[in-house]
Amino acid sequence: MTQQGRKEHWEQVYSTRGQTGVSWYQSEPTRSLELIRSVASDARGRIIDVGGGASVLIDRLLDLGFETVAVLDISGTALETARARLGRRSGAVRWIEADVTEAGDIGTFDIWHDRAVFHFLTEAADRARYVELARRTVPAGGHLIVATFADEGPRRCSDLDVCRYNPGSLASEFGNGFSLVGGAGETHTTPWGFQQAFTYGVFVRR
Repeated sequence: MTQQGRKEHWEQVYSTRGQTGVSWYQSEPTRSLELIRSVASDARGRIIDVGGGASVLIDRLLDLGFETVAVLDISGTALETARARLGRRSGAVRWIEADVTEAGDIGTFDIWHDRAVFHFLTEAADRARYVELARRTVPAGGHLIVATFADEGPRRCSDLDVCRYNPGSLASEFGNGFSLVGGAGETHTTPWGFQQAFTYGVFVRR
């Protein structure tokens, strides 16, 4: 899929389904917050939610008092939904409308969080560009938290093919510059009651 085609697809998804009508919607991002807290420094530091869209994770990160909070998403519609929900607090967030496989310098962040973007990158070249951006963005000692569909998870999502992972296969994608230091599984229940198996990998930047 071309960059333009990918953007049009996700703008359509968020325009027609809204914040709560997507399969990955969570009213509370419990597992993500657990893993973020496990690697966050006392100073809270800088965090970016890659593919954050309209997720309420950004609200919770502001509540936790992170020094710098950013959301990167290809869909301007999704970002505008989150901005409207946050109201005046939206000014405390850096909003980045971009395709993660095409983004240039986005700054430096101590924690990179991604729940359900990486598994949509079915082409090796796109995955390589994603990993390269993560290497440029996360300094030594920083952390990467990536969640994807697990081996037993869905083969498709939002009318697109996906890649499925286990901790070992996920680590092989990030082996150049990152070391796997932890992980977790999660059974996510979609808004319409289906269960999906996710795997989370926690990496440290070498």
